[in-house]
Amino acid sequence: MPLTLNTALNDLQPSGIRRFSALAAQTPGCISLTLGEPGEDTPERIAARVQVGLDAHKTHYPPNNGWPDLRLAICARMAATGLSYQPEEVVVTSGATEALYATLSAMLNPGDEVIVPMPAFLLYESVVRLARATVVPLATDETGFQITEEALAASVTERTKAIVLTSPNNPTGVCLSRESLDVVARLACEHQFYVICDDVYDQLVYSDDFVGFAKAHQELREQTVVVNSFSKPYAMTGWRLGWLAAPHHLTDQIAKIHQYAISSVVSFTQDAAIEALATDVTPMRESYRVRRDFVLARLARMGLSCVRPDGAFYAFPSIRKLGLTSEEFCTRAIIEDGVALVPGSVFGCEGHVRLSYACDVTTLRWGLDRLEKFVAKLS
Repeated sequence: MPLTLNTALNDLQPSGIRRFSALAAQTPGCISLTLGEPGEDTPERIAARVQVGLDAHKTHYPPNNGWPDLRLAICARMAATGLSYQPEEVVVTSGATEALYATLSAMLNPGDEVIVPMPAFLLYESVVRLARATVVPLATDETGFQITEEALAASVTERTKAIVLTSPNNPTGVCLSRESLDVVARLACEHQFYVICDDVYDQLVYSDDFVGFAKAHQELREQTVVVNSFSKPYAMTGWRLGWLAAPHHLTDQIAKIHQYAISSVVSFTQDAAIEALATDVTPMRESYRVRRDFVLARLARMGLSCVRPDGAFYAFPSIRKLGLTSEEFCTRAIIEDGVALVPGSVFGCEGHVRLSYACDVTTLRWGLDRLEKFVAKLS
């Protein structure tokens, strides 16, 4: 028998975000505004809990789905946002990435379809394709990155198994409006498909009227999966800790994928996760708000239009008037002026670039100075 590999890998490309981050790293002096990673370190009070776990000899296998006290703390954190789950309905995962992988792998059969509003984080399409299913892109760039009933209805078929919602969104920072959420709810109810809520930025929201899908439409609890992460709000990207919550009939099956993929997350990090959940992220969120306003003002000065982000730490300005593809724009920005962004094409939306303002203010200012110089040259 020929030594072949999984054919689903044939057209799967490495992360475009990492590709431009690598190009930036290889370019001396380049300022990178590419990664969605807080520039701050994990707060010391959180990191110190690892030693507590080690001193307590938590170096043995934990329960597959996480220690009960951590799952209880997660339920308390979700209850504070209006969501009611029991510890038995929570799986602690290796970041939101593994939570999404386990969820989609548990749901999908070959030939199923998953609707993904675009632009979107590239992970969704990759995982869906690995499961031998199909992504149905739902373009939102002409509607302010909101979901309309007409567009969503046109995307639904008899093979639709799920829709993935990210609010606040990566790469736009836009929060889905109540109207968008209601549209999804009506069609999910009518056509009976799952709603996967990637809520990793739900603590980094700058508007007072934000509501997530799971809270807004608790009548659809039985077909909703909520995914979240410690990475963004607590500056814990390297810890690889996240979770998912769903009704028993879903978590019981998703947990099988989780168990056979990684068994469990690291035992002695879970006390630190409990500490993180008790940490007030308001100072970090307000810091990002200041950076967001600074970025929007600078982009306006450059003449680049940008839908106002109400969460996360990204801006997604349009570069259509400059006459370059997003790939050309980002490549030249690195080579010619030493500033790195991510092409919108990576997120399924040409004509835009993603700028991350998760870095420190000084780096951000220098990066924007270089971007302004580059844009002025093109203009």
